[in-house]
Amino acid sequence: MTQSDKDLRSIQEARDIVEQTHQAQQIWANATQQQVDRVCEAMAQAAFIGAERLGRMAAEETGFGVPEHKKLKNEFGSRYIWESIKDVKTVGIIKGDKARGIIEVAWPMGVVAALIPSTNPTSTAMNKVLISVKARNGIVVAPHPSAVNCSNATAKIMSDAAEDAGAPRGLIGCLTQISLEGTQELMAHRHTALILATGGTEMVRVAHSQGKPAYGVGPGNVPVYVDRSADLEKAARYIVGSKAFDHSVICATEQAVVADRPIAGRLKQLMQGEGAFFVDEVQADALRKTLFHPDGGMNVATVGKSPQYLAGLAGIHVPGQARILVASLAKVGRDEPLSREKLTTVLGWYEVNGWRAGCDRCIELIQFGGRGHSLIIHATDEKPIMAFGLEKPVFRIGVNTMGTLGMIGMTTKIMPSLTLGPGGIGGAITGDNVTVHHLYNIKRIAYETSRPPEEAFRPSTAPVGPVYGPSPGEIEAIVREVVREVLKA
Repeated sequence: MTQSDKDLRSIQEARDIVEQTHQAQQIWANATQQQVDRVCEAMAQAAFIGAERLGRMAAEETGFGVPEHKKLKNEFGSRYIWESIKDVKTVGIIKGDKARGIIEVAWPMGVVAALIPSTNPTSTAMNKVLISVKARNGIVVAPHPSAVNCSNATAKIMSDAAEDAGAPRGLIGCLTQISLEGTQELMAHRHTALILATGGTEMVRVAHSQGKPAYGVGPGNVPVYVDRSADLEKAARYIVGSKAFDHSVICATEQAVVADRPIAGRLKQLMQGEGAFFVDEVQADALRKTLFHPDGGMNVATVGKSPQYLAGLAGIHVPGQARILVASLAKVGRDEPLSREKLTTVLGWYEVNGWRAGCDRCIELIQFGGRGHSLIIHATDEKPIMAFGLEKPVFRIGVNTMGTLGMIGMTTKIMPSLTLGPGGIGGAITGDNVTVHHLYNIKRIAYETSRPPEEAFRPSTAPVGPVYGPSPGEIEAIVREVVREVLKA
C-alpha cells in the first residue's frame, strides 16, 4: 500500500466518523441534565477502573514516562476531573430568572475535534471526552501517531460505557488511520464546530489556522524561583518529585531552578538528598548534544526517559539512584539549549542575588519558550510572591507547590484540567485551564427593564461643553420617533 493510499483512507475515515458523531450529537443535544450526568459518571468510572491498564499501554506504546505515574494521571483525568464538573449545569437554564430580567441557557457547540499528545495520550483523552460530553457535544479523538492504540483503547472504554448508560451510538469517535491529511480533514470538516488541540507548537498553529474556534495549548518553559525565605526542605522535595514525575512529560513541570544565592548551596544539598544528580560541564555538554538537534528541536528519543537512559545515550555515567539530572547554566536563549523546555528528567540551575534578579531571570526563561504558561515560586515572604504574581507573563503562578500537580489543579484550587491555556501572549484564546465551561455557548433571554426606551435614550442633564448637532430636545424627539417605528414594526 502506498502512502497516498494510507492518506486517502485516513481522510475517508475522518469524514465517516465526523458524520456519525454529528448525527449522534444531534440526538444528544436534547438530553436532560440527568441523562448527561448519568452517562458522564459511567464514563468516568469505566476510565478510572481502566487507569492502570491504560497507563501501562501508554508507557509501552510511546516509550515515555512511568506506568505507575500514568495510572495516577489517568485517575486524575477520569474521576478527579468528573468530581470537578459533576455539579455544573450544562442543560437548559443555568443561571438567572425572569425576576432579575435575564435568563442564561447552555447551548452545545456540536462536534469537538480533540487532538491528543503522545506525552499524555490516555489521561488527556479522558479529560477531553468528559468535558465535551458533559457540555452535550460529540467528540472525535485524534491520537498522536505514536500513541494510536492506547488512545483508541481509552476512547472505546468511554464510548462503550456511554452507550451502556444511554448515550447515542457514535457520540465518541476516534481515528485509527492516522495521517496529517486525515487530521486536517477532521479539523476542516463542516460538522466540526470546535478544535481542542493539545501538543506541539506546529500542531497548535495548524489548529488555529482552520478558520474555526480552537483552544490550542502548547509548550511551557516553567521556571521555579526559590527565595531566601522559602521552606527549603519542602522546596527541594517538591522540585525533585515534580520533575521526576512521569519522567517530566507534563507541560507544567519545572524546567529550571532559579535559586536565591544565599540559600543556593543549602538547596543544592537538599535536592541531592532527594535524588538530584548535578552534572559537571563535560556531562552537561554531552546532554546538550543528546537532547537537542542543531536547529533547537528536541530529540524525541530522549522524551520521558530516566536519567540512566539519558546517560546511556549521552555516553556519560550517573548514579543508579539518580531521579533527575541538574545542569548549572549561565545564560538563556538559543546559545544554551538546556534553557529550553525539556520534556525529560533534566533540569536547569541558575543562581541570582535577590528576588528582583530572580524576576528578571524567570522572565527571560518564560519569553524564550513558555509565554503565558506557568511559573512556580517557593517563598514565605509575601512581597516577592505578589511581585511574581503581578509581573510575570504567565497565567498560572504556583506558590509553594509542585508545578506538575499544582498547575493541573490537583494540589491547588486551579480548575482541574490537562489542557492548560497560555492566553493571548502564548498564542491561544484563553489563559484558563480548559474545562466544561469552555465547551458550551450561552444564550441569553433578556427582558425589558422597568426603564422605558425613551428614558434609556434620554440625554444626560449633566453640564457639558459646546454641543454640535441636534439639541437635546431634538434628540429626544428623534428617539421617540424611533421607538414608535420600532414598536409599529
